[in-house]
Amino acid sequence: MLTSIAQKEFISTLRDRRFVGLSLLVLGLLLAATLVGRRGYAALQQERAAAQHTVNEQFAHQPGRHPHRVAHYGSFAFRPKSGLSFLDVGIDSFTGAAVYLEAHQQNSVNFSPAQQAGSLIRFGELTVAFVLQALVPLLIIFLCFSAFTEERETGTLRLLLSQGATMRQIAWGKIRGYSQAVALVVGPALGLAAALLFAAGSPARGLDLGLRLGLFGLGYAAYFFVVIVGAVVVSARQQHARSALVLLLGCWMLGCVILPKITANLGAHFYPATTKAQLDAEVHAETQRGIDGHNPHDAHVAAITAALLRKYHVASEKELPVSVNGIVMAEGEAYSSRVYQAHFAALNRTYARQNALADWAGWLNPYQAIRPLSMGLVGSDFAHYVHFQQAAEAYRYQLVQRLNGLQTRMGYGDKERRLGAATWQNIAPFAYQAPPVGWALPALLGPALALLAWVIGLSWLGLKLVERTPL
Repeated sequence: MLTSIAQKEFISTLRDRRFVGLSLLVLGLLLAATLVGRRGYAALQQERAAAQHTVNEQFAHQPGRHPHRVAHYGSFAFRPKSGLSFLDVGIDSFTGAAVYLEAHQQNSVNFSPAQQAGSLIRFGELTVAFVLQALVPLLIIFLCFSAFTEERETGTLRLLLSQGATMRQIAWGKIRGYSQAVALVVGPALGLAAALLFAAGSPARGLDLGLRLGLFGLGYAAYFFVVIVGAVVVSARQQHARSALVLLLGCWMLGCVILPKITANLGAHFYPATTKAQLDAEVHAETQRGIDGHNPHDAHVAAITAALLRKYHVASEKELPVSVNGIVMAEGEAYSSRVYQAHFAALNRTYARQNALADWAGWLNPYQAIRPLSMGLVGSDFAHYVHFQQAAEAYRYQLVQRLNGLQTRMGYGDKERRLGAATWQNIAPFAYQAPPVGWALPALLGPALALLAWVIGLSWLGLKLVERTPL
């Protein structure tokens, strides 16, 4: 009986011209978003790779210089795009693409695409994720809102019950048939994404990205299942199709537009973030209490010099086998780095608290459960951005301290000396390696459990309500 009901709903859906028209529109948007997103990803990836190669070449082919001057010359680290980011850009449009690596200062990641775009970018971009999260649920609503009301109005519901079918079986049959119809719309787009991902010559290969794509599809399958079950339950509980449609559209507006905005505003209110001006002022004030390697009269410099004289049993700085300036620069860099790290860590914790509030909202709203799950699986969420930020800072610190080490070994009078151009070619350039999916999964456990709770809870409670629905 259940299979027959599912087959009937599936065939009836395919014969519905309204559904066919809407499906073709959504499918066209999905395919367009996939192709345009992939093209934009390839262009950005090529630009950033070329920019990274250029700055690496410029750094390696510097003329003979003093190491500390090279440390101030610095370099750039460009964040490569995730191989699946063409499906969901996440926060990539707002977080920046490059960071300047220099001595004594940890810079933020700048040059975000939003800085060069108009104000309309605040309303979102046409991506696969946007279509899947917002437009496909609309398609499901228009598909399912009359699932039971039409049967009730035409009298076929009583006929089905008289043949031995239960309300639960009818509901499951309709859910199964509608799920097959939705799969026909979404499946081609995800298949195209997989083909583009593993196409010959594609940079996005490997088991890791394949696993990410599989979990991405599984997550959206659960999300669509929740929407289908919810729409069928609402249709069963309403006497008229019009009231069911109005209620479902209200739920869509509440879940996809109103609640996310409210949650974001509440997060910013309860956990306000420090502004860049405040952060710079606090860091500057704290670093002033540390070692100033550019001030020969600094008390810390005098203490370090005295300690070195005792260590090497010499009477003057000229007799030291090492450069006091190099050691002072290394000590100052270590101190300023700790200051920057502490302040950036505090700022990141504030953003993490804001995001956690949105993650908890996923237990009340399935849209806010699939959204962080989608971004995390494709590598365009806040956690992946922080991973790049920390990798860039680790390289910056290692680079500056290596240059300070070169200066230290130059000995007394290093300011009048230079190192050959070949020295810079022996320093490894910045190369970022994105974390594997196993690194991302623990942070996505909350949204995944929330979505699973929606699947189980709505299936159990919703079908209970359907069983108790009066004819």
